[in-house]
Parts: sequence; C-alpha cells; structure tokens
Amino acid sequence: MPFTATVLTMFPEAFPGPLGVSLIGTAWREKGLWDLQTLDIRAFSEDKRGFLDDTPAGGGPGQVLKADVVARALDSLTGPPRPLLYMSARGRPLTQARVKEWAKADGIVVLCGRFEGVDQRVLDARGFEEISVGNAVLAGGEAAAMVAIEACVRLVPGVLGAAESLSSESFEDGLLEHPQYTRPRTFEGHDIPEVLLSGDHKKIAQWRDAQREETTRERRPDLWAAHLAKTTAEPGSAKSKAKGEKARGE
Repeated sequence: MPFTATVLTMFPEAFPGPLGVSLIGTAWREKGLWDLQTLDIRAFSEDKRGFLDDTPAGGGPGQVLKADVVARALDSLTGPPRPLLYMSARGRPLTQARVKEWAKADGIVVLCGRFEGVDQRVLDARGFEEISVGNAVLAGGEAAAMVAIEACVRLVPGVLGAAESLSSESFEDGLLEHPQYTRPRTFEGHDIPEVLLSGDHKKIAQWRDAQREETTRERRPDLWAAHLAKTTAEPGSAKSKAKGEKARGE
C-alpha cells in the first residue's frame, strides 16, 4: 500500500487543491506513489437535520464539533494504524522532524476542525496530536491539512525524484536554506554573487554555509540558538574542545 493521507473534513470538495498539481499530483494520480482520501464527517451525524456541532459546554460563542460524530467517522476507517493529526492553532508547531517521522508511517489521518474546534474528549480518547502551521487562526483546518500532507508526501521516495535535493533544505540540519540564483547574470542592477560563478566548489560550499548561518541568525533566532547549543555539545567540535580546555584551565 502506498503512503495514504486520509482527511476527515466537512468540505471534501476543498481537496486535492495544490496536492493535485505538479510533481506531487503526478506522483498521486499517475504513479500511485501515494494516495489521498477524503471522508465527509457530515455523513456520520445521527441528527435528522444533519447537525454535527453543538454549543460549548460552560457557555461562550460559536459551536463545537461533537465527539461522537468525529469518533464514528474515524472508526469507519480500515487498514493499518496511522498517526492522527488534528490541525489546530493551539497545537504544537509543525516541524520537519515530525514530518520525517510521519513520512515513515503507512500514512496519516488528518482531522480538519471548524467553528470553535472539536470536543477535547475525542482528541484525547483517540490519541490525536494537535498540530499548528503557524501563529495565526484559520477559518478551518483544510488549508493547514494540505500543508501537513504536502510536507509528508514530498518525502515519499520517488515523489520529487532527486533525493540529494532534500538533504540541503531548510530545517534538515537546523539551519535555513541559502539563497538561490539563476540566469540572467544581472537583473535590474543586481548581479549573481561572483563566488557562485567561480567554479570553485569548495568556496561555493563555504559561501552557502555562511549564508545559511547568517539567514538563520537574522530570521530565526530560536533555530540559531538551538544550532549553537547542539554544535557546542557535539563531541570533537571546536567549541566543545574550547569549552573543555577552559574547564581544565588550559
């Protein structure tokens, strides 16, 4: 079975969206390297009017998706167990490290919330992992689900082709990616950095490493701090040696 992403949503018509185009779309529709399924949770409402939400316990604005409806939708799925994700602004941040773990599984099941959210009891009872794609609130989880699915699917072997292109991307080693350039050599008075045209692969690699560090330090001080801490802690690193020599009074 290929990597399978199943989406529990009130709006299955929102998919595939961007998941159906370019290399990822080709890998799904033509190559069968992964599969996308949608499940309309409205079909699991036992209310005669088809309602699947109710007012928040304790009062407050909006509506909440009912636990029993979501549970019935989830329990209708067959096949091997897969990570369960609930896209939520209050969730843990989506990270490349988590994506790499999910991509190793048989697939993922993604629940898209609406209204004020989902009854916490079904999230706890079924073991959903709450995931956020950023510090912003969306109208629903569909757009966020596409982000999580695309991040996983592009790591499935064969989907993007060149495996080496994945190893130098942002977050793979804790740093952001270096800037990219291509022809023309000059664009509106801005030139491609000369080092990239030098043919000296060692200098090019050094320049790119320096750019990655500078970009990470400026844009993501949290990642930069984590990178420094990891580098210092690594046995045999220059900073680790210097720290040891200082501790010994050398």
